[in-house]
Amino acid sequence: MRKILLSAATLLLAISATLSHAQDTSLSFFITSVGSGNGANLGGLAGADAHCTALATSAGAGGKTWRAYLSTQAAGGQPAVNARDRIGSGPWYNAKGVLIAANLEQLHSEAALTGKDNSLSETGALVNGRGDTPNQHDILTGSQADGTAFTDAEDHTCNNWTSSSAGSAQAGHHDRQGGGANPTSWNSAHGTRSCSQEDLIATGGNGYFYCFAY
Repeated sequence: MRKILLSAATLLLAISATLSHAQDTSLSFFITSVGSGNGANLGGLAGADAHCTALATSAGAGGKTWRAYLSTQAAGGQPAVNARDRIGSGPWYNAKGVLIAANLEQLHSEAALTGKDNSLSETGALVNGRGDTPNQHDILTGSQADGTAFTDAEDHTCNNWTSSSAGSAQAGHHDRQGGGANPTSWNSAHGTRSCSQEDLIATGGNGYFYCFAY
């Protein structure tokens, strides 16, 4: 009988933990409210991750593992890194508790619930989009639409997020509108003019990037 009771208690704890996790709609996705201030030089992936963590902590959501949604390209004997492989499996919620995507498949499809109204900063603030002054809808990702790194010889990541001058970075439109090859893509609309802060601003951005928790 005691074994049965212990098994039942263990099962109830497991169910309770599962339900608790399923009901967690706290912040797990945001656009950085500030960039590095040094163009697309984010200090590499480690620097970008630290920036996500610092902003999340300031918003009261530091008790999670935060990762920047950024890809890097193969270089210096190091393999490429895909943004989609860095952020867990979902679900992800914004600062208002709104579901952005239940899983990676939805996130990288037309069914993603991104867009200006839902792609908020860590504080829940709207990020300027097309039609606002200034327009800041270019969000750095270095990624293709499926969340993977580019494999050609061109620079799509501003030297893997260490350049604030030469190079270019692929950016998405958080408001899913504008120009470029894929204007409605939240993660892969077009490349930036260069990696400098001035050129990021000139092409409709401000050095912002996406942060996800898992």
